[in-house]
Amino acid sequence: MTSMSRRSLILVSALMLASVPSRAVSPRRIVSIGGAVTEILYRLGRESEIVGVDTTSLFPAEALKTKANVGYVRALGAEGILSLDPSLVLATEGAGPPDAMRLIEQAGVPIVRVNDEPSPEGIVRRIRDIAKAVDAGEAGDALVREVERGFAQLSRNRAQVTRPTRALFVLSLQNGRPLVGGKGTTADAMLALAGAENAASSLQGWKPLSDEGLIAAAPEAIVMMNHGPDGAAHDPFALPAFAATPAAAKRRLVVMDSLYLLGFGPRTPSAAQDLMVALHPDLPASARWVAQP
Repeated sequence: MTSMSRRSLILVSALMLASVPSRAVSPRRIVSIGGAVTEILYRLGRESEIVGVDTTSLFPAEALKTKANVGYVRALGAEGILSLDPSLVLATEGAGPPDAMRLIEQAGVPIVRVNDEPSPEGIVRRIRDIAKAVDAGEAGDALVREVERGFAQLSRNRAQVTRPTRALFVLSLQNGRPLVGGKGTTADAMLALAGAENAASSLQGWKPLSDEGLIAAAPEAIVMMNHGPDGAAHDPFALPAFAATPAAAKRRLVVMDSLYLLGFGPRTPSAAQDLMVALHPDLPASARWVAQP
């Protein structure tokens, strides 16, 4: 074969290859289950890949407004999730029920379970795991650095709390009886981050508290979410047992956004800082700031 013929053959082959349409890579279709999971995905710049979220995905507000709602994190339906044709499900460890998650996996959709440990270390692992799952390593590293800086500042500020406030976290009020956060709960973890003492530390998990138990706990402040399991926060001091606590004497009630307070996502350093300032009004000015995400 002459040199000219070889060049012609190479040219023709190149033209033929160029004329074959390349197979488009299908965009990732993520169903995000868990408020912190969704928040992290948005911070990583992957919001355009999300096709569905659960009802706890309250931040940013646009998530539930622009994405399909697949239901409550612990009461999911496999059919609704599969109807979105997802290529990936990112779910907090508490997501379920197990049968629904099993059906999703049997349909060939990979599920990445994300830890829900309520600690600074847990948040860092959460960010790294999600970033790895969606190929956002660089953005994940940057977010981890930001969160670690926030916790470092929070720790320095917390060191200036001279006397921890004795606080009681009330999740809900059912028939006048409070459901409170004892040891091992997200509430207990958040109170510790805010430099407070948990007045329900003798309890394990979320437990109802009797009138006698509430009076004996003697909380100096009550912490509630703006929207708990039974709706908007109520005034606890209207109840006789609460009225007999030290918190009632100064009407020390702190109400904060639910996901911000207990979501344990990227905003947790600033949430803990806000709670610390609310519970410790005597903090010096130098301890009243933490970097906002």
